[in-house]
Amino acid sequence: MDLEMDDIDEQIVPPKSDKEEEFRPYYPEKVDEEGVITKTGLKKKLVKIGDGWDAPEEGDEITVNYKATVVGGEQFAASAQGEPLVVIVGKDIILKGCKEGIITMRKGELSIFTVPPELSEGIQLQYPDIPQNATLQFEVELLSWYKVVDVCEDGGVFKKILSRSEVFERAEKKDEVTVKFEVTLEDGTVVAKSPEEGVEFLVNDGHLCPAIAKAVVTMRKEEKAILRVEPEYAFGSTGRPAQDGLSAIPPNAVVNIALELVSFKLLEYITEDMLVIKKITIPGVGFEKPNSGTTAQIRYIAKLADGVIFDKKGHDEEDLLEFKVDEEEIIEGLDLAVATMKRGEFALVIINPEYGYGSSETKTKFAVVPPNSILHYEVEMVGFTKVTESWDMEAAQKLEYAAKRKEEGNVYFKDGKYKRASLRYDMAAKYVEFESTFDEEQKKAGHFFKVTCQLNNASCKIKLKEFREAAALCTKVLKLEPSNIKALFRRAQAYMETIDLDLAELDLKKALEIDPDNREVTTQMLRLKNLRTFHDKKDAALYANMMKKL
Repeated sequence: MDLEMDDIDEQIVPPKSDKEEEFRPYYPEKVDEEGVITKTGLKKKLVKIGDGWDAPEEGDEITVNYKATVVGGEQFAASAQGEPLVVIVGKDIILKGCKEGIITMRKGELSIFTVPPELSEGIQLQYPDIPQNATLQFEVELLSWYKVVDVCEDGGVFKKILSRSEVFERAEKKDEVTVKFEVTLEDGTVVAKSPEEGVEFLVNDGHLCPAIAKAVVTMRKEEKAILRVEPEYAFGSTGRPAQDGLSAIPPNAVVNIALELVSFKLLEYITEDMLVIKKITIPGVGFEKPNSGTTAQIRYIAKLADGVIFDKKGHDEEDLLEFKVDEEEIIEGLDLAVATMKRGEFALVIINPEYGYGSSETKTKFAVVPPNSILHYEVEMVGFTKVTESWDMEAAQKLEYAAKRKEEGNVYFKDGKYKRASLRYDMAAKYVEFESTFDEEQKKAGHFFKVTCQLNNASCKIKLKEFREAAALCTKVLKLEPSNIKALFRRAQAYMETIDLDLAELDLKKALEIDPDNREVTTQMLRLKNLRTFHDKKDAALYANMMKKL
């Protein structure tokens, strides 16, 4: 026996065939043309050309007239006279094999599809007289279709779009919407409906049942749709008692909701504390917004919470209000909101008293504004002229601008207005950032503004408790002047607040090497030692407590 050979059957390898020709579907474009449109052999013959370019997709609801026959045999099914078939593309048994062809059809199109046996498996369960392995032929006229969207992607809310507008924007979860709706049970009983003018609510807050808020963020303005909603997105296992003279909603009921998105207001929180809110009713054009110092022209009507008008500009042949943004020429809340607006934008700005007239009573031309009033401004951004950008300025103009902004920052800092001061210092530094056109004297002046403004800005950030930003500004200064004691000192302050104690110690030691007698640095070093001792004790206590529990 040959021990080096296994006793196995010889494998027969078929000869290599020529590379198979790649399948290329052919979609007929002219009447009476026919083409094979899938690898599986589905054929389409165009009988009548449809309108437009849109075509249904799998999952959409279509309405068709059709006739179905066995090739070489008899007709076995057809839509009734005057009663077209309504089905979901890809879901029904009858037209299942035509799916890849139907999604190529346009509204009004008439086509004949020849379906090979492998694409029509299962149809014999509904039509037993069809022979096995029969090739079928379907004459299909696409009358209309509705887009169907699985809103939650779990089958809980299906949205059938009845009509949609050309508006591109959609509402977001933070926005305020106005909708009209009517809720019915599967037998058609009306169980809830909105007032004729609709209802207004914040999407995040929701309304009536979860399905409405989930669907509305998929809709465009003036879009109309029908929702089919499973109980978990409707009224759940408890249902709802009868209300407003309408029937009760039983537990675990599937409901249909006719929903229209009447309008929405894009909601924007202007301040971090959410005390100034802007609701955009008409978006502006372009991308530009006012920068600090911009001259803006606005038209507005100002109202109290009860609707009483207390001020207005630009209406009834009055002049527009013209002012400089971020120069404290108007109340702070309106100033901050206008800085976020584009040309042509309309918005409702809601201003809490902290950013309005505060706790004092204010008399205007039209009314008295009581203390602690919430103000409502209907504002139109008519136009604005931005401050000249740095790249459009000569070197001398940049230095002059930087000096002006620095002085403004100093005034705001002394008044305790650290945010405004920070913005001025930041703008001053940016206008001298690029110095390719500066001569030697101008470079020295630019260097001075960069260093002093970034140091001052770091002080603002520390006051505002924005410690990491403060440390970053000091780092920029130290790249320009590695031995700048103020930058080392302020960065150490910021590091101590973020408990980066080792980094703080390095900065303070370096500062003492440069100026051993600096009292501020020495005092800060002592504070650092006390802070380290406190944290060491705290960590030791925490460790001991953990060990005790173990």
